[in-house]
Formats: sequence, structure tokens, C-alpha cells
Amino acid sequence: MRREEIIDEIAAIDGELKRRRAQNKLSQYNSGRKKHKKQLAFHRCKKRNRWVFGGNRSGKTECGAVEAVWLARGIHPYRKNRRDVFGWVVSLSQQVQRDVAQSKILYYLPKSWIADIIMLSGRKDSPSSGIIDQIKIKNVFGGISTIGFKSCDQGREKFQGTSLDFVWFDEEPPRDVYEECIMRVMDRQGDIFGTMTPLKGRTFIYDEVYLNRRGNPEIWYEFMNWEDNPFLSKREIKLLEGSLSSSALDSRKYGRFSEGCGLVYPEFDEGVHVIEPFAVPCGWQEIISIDPGLNNPLSAHWYCVDWDGNIYVVAEHYAAGKDIDFHAEAILGISRKLGWKTDSRGRVQALIDSAAGQRTLASVKSVAELFYERGILVNTCVNKDVFSGISRVKSYLARGNGTPDLYIFSNCRMMISEFKGYCWGAGDSPVKRDDHAMDELRYFVMTRPAPAERTEELSPVARDKLRRIRRLHKKFER
Repeated sequence: MRREEIIDEIAAIDGELKRRRAQNKLSQYNSGRKKHKKQLAFHRCKKRNRWVFGGNRSGKTECGAVEAVWLARGIHPYRKNRRDVFGWVVSLSQQVQRDVAQSKILYYLPKSWIADIIMLSGRKDSPSSGIIDQIKIKNVFGGISTIGFKSCDQGREKFQGTSLDFVWFDEEPPRDVYEECIMRVMDRQGDIFGTMTPLKGRTFIYDEVYLNRRGNPEIWYEFMNWEDNPFLSKREIKLLEGSLSSSALDSRKYGRFSEGCGLVYPEFDEGVHVIEPFAVPCGWQEIISIDPGLNNPLSAHWYCVDWDGNIYVVAEHYAAGKDIDFHAEAILGISRKLGWKTDSRGRVQALIDSAAGQRTLASVKSVAELFYERGILVNTCVNKDVFSGISRVKSYLARGNGTPDLYIFSNCRMMISEFKGYCWGAGDSPVKRDDHAMDELRYFVMTRPAPAERTEELSPVARDKLRRIRRLHKKFER
């Protein structure tokens, strides 16, 4: 074969490969040198209720569309695949369905994979311009999968009675629709996943998913912003930033929940400050700190400090509507489990709100005295200055060199939740709601010196410690 013929044949092969790639957009998703790492983290996650909170154009909708197509086709690279998959794509309205989720599904779905399309309005030979009811997809295991389209404005009743393998929420649904869809995936042990920009503020998704107040072990979320999207140019990002107010940037760039008030601890980053538990040396043990409550929650945490002055919150007791006997027994039980240090008389020591030292007409003994009788020696001499305490906590969350001095074990669920929701209210004071762990954290941190600004290069030992902490966190993520 002559050289010219070989060149022509190579060109023809290249042309055919380009044509096939153009027909199958799914093969190009995150396949080049540029990879959207947070999209990949979403797909790799094995949790059954997972969410992406993302700004506009952060790449969040691509996640949902690709996930739905992979599941329906039976080719998901990170999950167990099935035949005859049935899932729903839920949009806010039929118009939004057509313009966003439906459009993305069709973009990533090669025509050769489509067995049939059932339309609500419009023609099936031009589905992108109409409203689709269902798409029948050829599953690689030989069956036929179905992607159905629903809109929240149809009302909860339209979401009843069907067993599903997955539901994708494109943007935040109403609570009743969300709860109905949870029921739909239950018997098949299916998946719920959502991609949304939190423009409505702190709605039920904020409590249910972001704060995870119920402690659902199957919930996972990720924030996605413009910088995370490798396909957005810096110039484009700058133009977008210049067109929005600072308040709009919170949700539209960063995907953050906002309610017109700022977080007290915006420095808190769950990916940095929350780590998996490990065996803490006995020499690190410091003290327990308690914010007392009977009807309101009592919050108690066990604090350790390493030889470099870093604080570790290693255990938690948090309960409401219980008496002193219950709380004392729980605190002593956790202390025994941890092998927590005691004084010469076998008592554990704790800091507690100074109000615990006061006697009331309803009781002849103070809360501090009641704890003492039950083997917990409490110190009511705590610094309760809110602003000084907040400033000290902030200094432990982030130093000048960008590394924290405060780490929280992942089992301290309520403290993590309070960190994420603790916000400023009127009169430059934090909102007095869900702040019990935040109060007793301040009591302890105010017993510690302010961390020095360490701008110099870290020592080899310090670098090794940071590497081990990050390794533990990555293991937890997997």
C-alpha cells in the first residue's frame, strides 16, 4: 500500500472515530485530560441518598443526567447494575423539565439506545421540543429500562403507587414530594439523588440533608462551585462574579444555603475539620465540657489536646428531656469506655455553665452539686464572654498558614450539625437556637491560649501529622 493510501485510510478512521464520539456524548464525559473531580466523587459515592449543592454552571446537572442514563442502561462504572431499571426524573415544572433535565438526558442518550419514547405533548420524532412522559432504554443485560419524567407542580398524588430503582431531583422538591419518593424506592432499595442550587434558603433539605438532623447514615452531599468546573474559563468566572451581588454569589456561585444572615463560623469545613476517630494517647486527655439542660438538650463533649496544642473533640453525649441521673450515667459510661482520666477519688472532671452552680426554689441542690454526688466534679468558673469565645474558636479553625488547630471526630454528630447551622441574628448576636455544643465548646477553648500564627514552614513532624490526618479523612470518605 502506498504512503498516500495509508495516510488517507488513517484520516478515514480518525473521521469515523470522531463521528462516533459525536454521536455518543456519554463516552466523552470526564474522559479527557480535564476531569471534574467533584462529579466523579458523586458518581463513586455508594450512599443511597446523595446530593450536589452547586452554583449555576458548576456542572451539577450533568451529574444527575449521566447518573440516570448509566443506571438505566446498566453501565454504571461504580455501582451494581441491574436490568429492567425504572427511575424518575423530577423537575419543578414541565417547562423546566423540557428545558433542563429532559434536554440533558437526551444529550447523553445515543439514539441507538432508545427503544421507544412516550410523549405527553409533541412528536416522538422530535422529542426535545415536546414534553416526554417516558423513555424506554435498551438495557445491556437484555431488558428494557424506563426513565419517567415527573414535575412537582403535579402534586404529591401523582407520585404514589410505583416502585422505583432511582429518583433524580433536578432542583429542590417540596417536602411532600420528597417524602413520597422516599417511599417509592424503599422496597427496591433504590437511590435518591438530587442536584440543586439552594435559592430558597434554609428549607427542609437544609435540615434533612445538609445538617442531617436524623443522623441518616445513607446521606451524602457535596458542594460544587464555579472553580470546581474545569470547563469554565477564569475570564468567564470573573464576568459572572461581576454580574451578581455578594448575597447572590453565595447560592449561585458556591451553592451555599443562605437566609440573609451569615454563619458564625464560615471557616468550618467538614472536609477539613471532621476526621475519623483514632486511638488518642492518654496524655492528650484534657477535660469534659458540659452545657446543662433538662428539657432542653444537655451537650457534653470530651476534649483532648496534643503536644502541639491542637484540640480534638473525641466523644459526644447530647440528649434532651432527661434527668440528672440519666446524663450522669451516660457521661460516666462514655468516660469508662474511653478510659478517661479521673482524680484520686475516681471522679471525672468537667467544665459547666456557671448557671449550674445556682440553686432554685424548686430544688435545694444546684445542678453542680447533683453532678458531684454522682461522681462528676464540675467547675462552674468558665469564661462565658460570647464574642471573645467566638474569636478564640475562629483562631483554632484557621491559622495564618491555612491549617486548623481544631479537629472533630465524625461520631460527634450534633456538634458538627451545630457548626454548620450556627448563624448571626439581630443585634450582632448569634441566634439562640441549636447552640448547646457551641456554648460548651467556647467554655473549653477559652481555657486554652490563642494559637500562634505559624507562617513559617512546618517541621517534618508537623507535616507528617497533617499527612496522617488527611489520610484518615480520605479513608472515611471512601
